[in-house]
Amino acid sequence: MLAGPWCTQILADLGADVVKVERPGAGDDTRHWGPPFLKDADGNDTSQASYFTACNRNKRSVTIDMATPQGQQLIRQMAQQADVLVENFKVGGLQQYGLDHESLRALNPRLIYCSVTGFGQNGPYAERAGYDLMVQAMTGLMSITGRADDAPGGGPLRVGVAVIDLFTGLYASNAILAALHVRDNATTGTGQGQHIDMALLDVGMAVLANQAAGFLATGDAPGRMGNSHPSLAPYQDFPTQDGNMLLAIGNDGQFQRFCAAAGQPQWATDPRYATNTLRVKHRADLIPAMEAVTRTRTTADWIALLEDKAVPCGPINTVAQAFDDPQVQARGLAVTLPRWGDGPAPDGVQHITGVASPLRLSATPPVLRNAPPALGQHTNEVLAELGADAAQIARWRAAGVV
Repeated sequence: MLAGPWCTQILADLGADVVKVERPGAGDDTRHWGPPFLKDADGNDTSQASYFTACNRNKRSVTIDMATPQGQQLIRQMAQQADVLVENFKVGGLQQYGLDHESLRALNPRLIYCSVTGFGQNGPYAERAGYDLMVQAMTGLMSITGRADDAPGGGPLRVGVAVIDLFTGLYASNAILAALHVRDNATTGTGQGQHIDMALLDVGMAVLANQAAGFLATGDAPGRMGNSHPSLAPYQDFPTQDGNMLLAIGNDGQFQRFCAAAGQPQWATDPRYATNTLRVKHRADLIPAMEAVTRTRTTADWIALLEDKAVPCGPINTVAQAFDDPQVQARGLAVTLPRWGDGPAPDGVQHITGVASPLRLSATPPVLRNAPPALGQHTNEVLAELGADAAQIARWRAAGVV
């Protein structure tokens, strides 16, 4: 629901013409995953969930019923002209429609066909449906997220966004760009497409990163540590006079500068705290001592004190506070895009605000052209590109094909 659309939004931002094929009448499931919902011009809720808009910018929406023979034929025509097809059906789900990799590869050998599933194309779980939350649990990510069992509020937690879906979308877009390069490289290109098998499970295991590396090196499974870091100290949240702040001290020099600024220079030479490894070993002594000191100033005072000393320190913002942050605003990370032309919006939603692409290329930056589309907004336009005239499109609409 998110991994495939996230992948294709990245490609759309980089200039690809992405056509999203949806079910007539219903569309993508995430169009209905609300609240929250988009607002109309008068500030009232519409029936359109905001979730969909997070991952469908710069795309065109076409509604085609692929359960009909004519619908299948239309998608085959699109695949014959396409460079890339991304699908996130269960394994084998498209074979009955003749839209699987082998069938479409026979029509277009240059086609790069990316399948996004929960568990991959083979193995005992291959036919299972997969969702981000399930994979966060299965891969052990939830076992290292949250406070320790013996702490207040302890227990496994999911990450606050569907991080496995998002990482899968990122990996998939990288794989697609690599496959395009392999196909089209001027000197070594094969001229051929290939099948990309992306699995949430594989990505979930891969992004365990240092936690997986630690387990594979020692055989010891890591546990939950709240906001602390298994290999760094002090690297966590600290209480202040008016709330909390985050200190991310990653080396001995930063720790020494913090100690001097905090009026505790003796910590830097204490044999328990002189190196990061020692601080990790003696964190049970160090952290309470630091907390007693951090409570003596406000969060803003700490940030002002440490900012020019190269000690990473920051507030723990809400999402609203993050969008109000002057650096976020300076980078232009909230962008309002048009959904329709100059006329009134047929669905009541004229513009949509979303988060800008984080990709900053000096010569070919992403171009944010259009807001996420309304359901079927571009059906006539795309079918006309396939050679259909208005009368034919009207007949397909009457028959429920589109």
